[in-house]
Formats: sequence, C-alpha cells, structure tokens
Amino acid sequence: MIAQEREEIDVAGRTVAISNPRKVLFPARGYTKLDLAQYYLAVAPGALRAAGGRPNMLVRYPNGVGAEFFYQKRAPRVRPDWVEVVAMRFPSGRGAEEVVPRDAASLAWMANLACLELHPHPVRAEDLDHPDELRIDLDPGPGVEWRDVREAAAVVRGALHDFGLSGWPKTSGGRGMHILVRLQPRWTFDEVRRAALALAREVETRAPALATSKWWKEERHGVFVDYNQNAKDRTVAAAYSVRPTDDARVSAPLDWDEVAACDPREFTLATMPGRFADVGDRHAGIDGSPGSLDPLLELSARHEYQGLGDAPWPPHYRKRAGEAPRAQPSRRRTPMYPLIEIARAHRKEDALAGLARWRARYPEAAGYLAPDDVLVDAMRGRSSTWTRVRVNLRHVPEALRPGPEPPDPDDVPAVPARSSRRG
Repeated sequence: MIAQEREEIDVAGRTVAISNPRKVLFPARGYTKLDLAQYYLAVAPGALRAAGGRPNMLVRYPNGVGAEFFYQKRAPRVRPDWVEVVAMRFPSGRGAEEVVPRDAASLAWMANLACLELHPHPVRAEDLDHPDELRIDLDPGPGVEWRDVREAAAVVRGALHDFGLSGWPKTSGGRGMHILVRLQPRWTFDEVRRAALALAREVETRAPALATSKWWKEERHGVFVDYNQNAKDRTVAAAYSVRPTDDARVSAPLDWDEVAACDPREFTLATMPGRFADVGDRHAGIDGSPGSLDPLLELSARHEYQGLGDAPWPPHYRKRAGEAPRAQPSRRRTPMYPLIEIARAHRKEDALAGLARWRARYPEAAGYLAPDDVLVDAMRGRSSTWTRVRVNLRHVPEALRPGPEPPDPDDVPAVPARSSRRG
C-alpha cells in the first residue's frame, strides 16, 4: 500500500498537516490544496475578520472544481483539539456542532478538508440568537450586466445612509455583489430578515426598472435583492472566500470608491494576496460602528400598515403568519405564468444540454424567449446539489407554446431535494 503524501506547515506554533498537498483543486490553473492553504494564510487577518469567531458550514470539494462537492454542517469528529466548535440548532429542528475558526491555523486546517469557501453564519459563537450582520445579496438575473449590479449597489448605499446604516461592499466572487451591515446584536433572526425585506422593497421603489424584491424567479427582472439570505441557517460566502470557478475567483472586499470601476475577474487566489499586502483589508473598519435596525423596522411596520405583509420564505421553512402565498405563481390555481420543466440532472452542463435539445426541437418558440425566461435552479439535497431547468413561455404566442414533456434528462436524485436558491 502506498503511503499518502503529506506536508506539515507551522502556523504560529501549531502544526497543520496537509494531506496530498499536490492534489489539484483547480484544473484550469493547476492550483493545489497546498496553494489553497497558503492563500488563506496570506489573507488570514481579513478572512478571520469576515468568518472568524462565527460558526461555519463546511463546503467541501474533495476532487476539485467541476467534480462532486458536498455541504457538511457537522464538524469532523477527528480534529485537532485547538479547532473550536459550537452547537447550533436549525429551523428543521436538527442540531450540529459547527467549526468556529479563531486563528490562521484553523483556516489552513479547513483548507486541508478542501473547503474552498468560508460560509459563516451572521452570528458570533458567543451569541447564536442575535445576528450582528445584515447581509444584502445583489443577485443578477440572466442577461443582467455587471454595470447594473454596480448601479444597484449605489442605490443600496443611498438607502442605507438614509436609514442611518453603513454598508461594506464586496464582490460575491460570482456575478453578484454583497453589502454587509454590522449591527448591534439586539435583534432576532426574524427581525433582521424583516428589516432586510423592508430594505429590499425600498430599493425596488427607488429603482423599479433596475432592482426587484420578488422571490419567485418567474416574477423577477434585473437585480434581485435577496432578503432571505438573512433567514436563520442561511449563509453566504465570506470576504476572501475562494469560489469554485475555473480561475479561482475570490470574494473581494471593496471601498465604495472602487465599486464603480471594479472587475470581479481581477480578484483571484493568485492576485488577492498581493492586493492584501499592498492595501490591507478594505473592511478593516467594519466592526467600528455597529448600527441600529430601528429605522428599518419602522419602515417595515409602515409597509405592513399599507398592506404589504411578509414575503415568501425559502421552501423548507415553516409557513409564517402574514406570509404571501408559498406556491410559485405558475403552480397556483390560476397560474400567473406558463412555466414548463425542461431538464433535471446531477450536472449543470447535462441539464443545459437538455435545454439546448429543447431549443433545437422548438426553434420558433425559443426565439421569443428573453434571457430571464430560462430559469436554472440549483437544487440542494442533504449533502449534494443537482440542477433543474425550466422555461417561462410568457413571451411566446399561445399558438406556438410547446406543451409539457418529460424532462430530458431526468436524472433525479434518490433523496428528495429542495431548492438551495430561489424558486
């Protein structure tokens, strides 16, 4: 039997073993597991400011980008005694001990597990019931350009200022942008989410052609302001988190004066250590002046008085009093939109290949589709994901609308899954 290769690195007096250090995690660039660990050591002060002291869900890519990955809430039983954990309770009623990184050695240990991303909860380990961070996720729909995301960010900044709050922007590492708001830890998860919903509706009111607060994809346009990222048990990739892209892009903290001209492609595992060494952590002052949610909660109360009740929660959360209908508009008794399911597959590329075949079968109907009429949903099971593709035929003349067919492919996981993102 061949012994597995192993390399030990010293991190402030703690020894971290990197197993199979030359295992390639990013085939397009050749970056290895050891490269990942060294990256997190290079940006450790910033990464710990973003994710340290908080319970983190582990998102593991043992065979690298492009291969199967899985979500792991429970900390591995075999771990160094200096890796801290905290017991979490989730809306499902389940519980788990999650990892709480406190130092650079913990980040390197997580990298050895092939955790590309840092996914902290918006609470500190010392107080799991009161978030100290409101998270604004600007999620562009299909066909929405990066300049629209930057414009939406500017609208969010203005709204936050008017409600006495400071936002700290960062690229998501994907197509979107996150804006973080430090809070005094005085409010519950439900109150923080309610404030986030009020803010999303305010942004939509200020820029109705640019932004939307609508949960269901078939109702959206432009940039979605995702209020539900503030529901308990939701996490987003932290600042400095490496994302599973071919170029090993990272979530980059920004100054507001950088937002208008920034390009997310510039921030990668290879370039961020140099930027960090040159300019430091752009979010170094984020903990300096935590804000109050009272003004946004007052706005939420005004919305309720005006007849705007709660908006839909993610599908696996219990129904709330005053919540809008949980069913997708296309599945209500009188559907708002003609939606058909095209494909289901473990791999996104297989599902998109099924969409291509559908387009080839129905070229006339396909010609009427707008970019946001194609809904590509990441569906999450207990520990893995699959992809569903649907098509909204709202722009297709009724006489040309194809009828529903069995999905092609129809590679449905054995364990029933739920959407990891929005309807």
